[in-house]
Amino acid sequence: MTVKTLDHVNIQTRDMATTIAFYSDLLGLVAKTAPRRKPEERQWLYAGDRAVIHLNLFGTDNTYPREVISGGPTGAIHHVAFECDGLDDTIVRLEARGLRFERAELPEIKLTQLFVTDPNNVLLELNFRY
Repeated sequence: MTVKTLDHVNIQTRDMATTIAFYSDLLGLVAKTAPRRKPEERQWLYAGDRAVIHLNLFGTDNTYPREVISGGPTGAIHHVAFECDGLDDTIVRLEARGLRFERAELPEIKLTQLFVTDPNNVLLELNFRY
């Protein structure tokens, strides 16, 4: 077996609308109802033709049952990283929404990173290569 790429991240949320708005407004992801699910229970967020985030409403069934603590630590997952374009536009979007973020520069690999948390306390690393 060979791992080719990260497929998606699954986030449990108590506020589907706020979470969808966050990812739609900030990252331009498009929400679509997950196959065979009710729209209020499952939404998949797409980057182009790929669902990169699966949102599940707390209290609904999951393919694999596992306890998740809302707003608490996300198990052993420290953060989720996305390769992005449009650094300046992203900073404008973050500032316009009053979102606290951190910036890190790694010039030796020509990388700028922005760190921001989503409404569910999931830390995102947004990577911009130059």
